[in-house]
Amino acid sequence: MTTETTRERAATPEDLARLFVARANARDAEGLAELYAPDAVLAYPPGAVTVGRDAIRAVCERMVAHAALPFVEEEPLPTVRYGDLALTSTRPADGTGGRVQVARRQPDGSWLRIMDRPETAAGR
Repeated sequence: MTTETTRERAATPEDLARLFVARANARDAEGLAELYAPDAVLAYPPGAVTVGRDAIRAVCERMVAHAALPFVEEEPLPTVRYGDLALTSTRPADGTGGRVQVARRQPDGSWLRIMDRPETAAGR
């Protein structure tokens, strides 16, 4: 089971993308998983759905083991907020469509991803 550490927490929904890139470049799969709520849903790998932080950590372990570095921060689109929910998205540098996430404010004021679709093809 994944436990929280003293890593930096996302103070805003927009921080999640920056923290994701930094942790991916550090090949920190545990730190990547901590950006997700315990019951989060990740639409990755393509065509699959990964549910729960432990399963997301396993996907992140495989991803960072095989990823070409460095990851780069992509251009963010404006965040849409509704109370304690936020919709964030970026324009991928590789031109593959868009990446979208839903984040939820936690009781301590930090933000975690609850839904993440990191890969969407243009036109789908």
